[in-house]
Amino acid sequence: MLAGAQTWVFKSKPAVISTGIVGGPFEKNGRLTNDFDKFHEDLWMGKDSYEKAQTVLLEDAVNIALRKKALKEDAVQFFLAGDLINQITPTSFAARTNQIPHLGLFSACATSTEGLALSAMIIDNQGANYILTGASSHNASAERQFRYPTEYGGQKPPTAQWTVTGAGVALLGKGQGLESPHPRIVSATIGKVVDMGLTDPFNMGGAMAPAAVDTITRHFFDLKIDPSYYDLILTGDLAQIGRAAALDLFHQQGLQIKDEQFLDCGLLIYRDEQDVFAGASGPACSAIVAYGHILNEMIKGKYKRILFVATGALLSPLSYQQKETIPCIAHAVGIEYM
Repeated sequence: MLAGAQTWVFKSKPAVISTGIVGGPFEKNGRLTNDFDKFHEDLWMGKDSYEKAQTVLLEDAVNIALRKKALKEDAVQFFLAGDLINQITPTSFAARTNQIPHLGLFSACATSTEGLALSAMIIDNQGANYILTGASSHNASAERQFRYPTEYGGQKPPTAQWTVTGAGVALLGKGQGLESPHPRIVSATIGKVVDMGLTDPFNMGGAMAPAAVDTITRHFFDLKIDPSYYDLILTGDLAQIGRAAALDLFHQQGLQIKDEQFLDCGLLIYRDEQDVFAGASGPACSAIVAYGHILNEMIKGKYKRILFVATGALLSPLSYQQKETIPCIAHAVGIEYM
């Protein structure tokens, strides 16, 4: 059902029934080690390119999510996923492996919430029994495409962010008939493209903050609720610069969001001593933190209602070379444990 201008409310409340969370060697030393299902010990993962390694991450996450519920690939109707690399080829190659009917997604680092929103809409309208959705990224493949190859040793400013090596996948199913409580997708607000004229590819958080604020504000307006409805508002990946900018924008609008209520995936995954500049980024960052750590915290009873708002910068190497500004987007998903 459409609520307001941009928000869907899901009558059947599709459930997240399992997840698969995979990381690389750097992520193994981070804050959220216990929320991963598998780590790879090196960035190559037995392949001869980083892009091929990224495919392995997503394949592993899919297999883990299915194995937890003893499901085969042919039990799943659709696979909705995406990444940052040209033509989302790591995702397409993973779909070639699992042979699940595939819808490729691209919202950059907002892909994790786009996938949840679309999957819930399909299931809510009886278009599927099970859907796998997720996102992946690889630090070295992203560096090669968007900045400089790691081997170049280029210096980064403090506003830069560190692309996560990993993949997060969620298996969604019908909400009815489940024997125990599950995290359920109850609503989703589809964001607009927001471009404030920023051009610095090393300040993604500052570029994406206005998009996050726009979508969150619209979510509250469409549903006629206020921030107190949620135990947690989780963005990804604004990191230090973007989170501070977003809080300032909320203050200017008179929207009262408590500092401790407003967390960001880019500030949760790594330890301070890992020196990731302003924080983490990449499509896998929000997928890993939300599908893994935050859903686990919901199951433990820490959160009952969360608003998960992943943010994406929709630039490309070509658009940057043509001196375009950075258009950004954010999609919000309301998740409740019931």
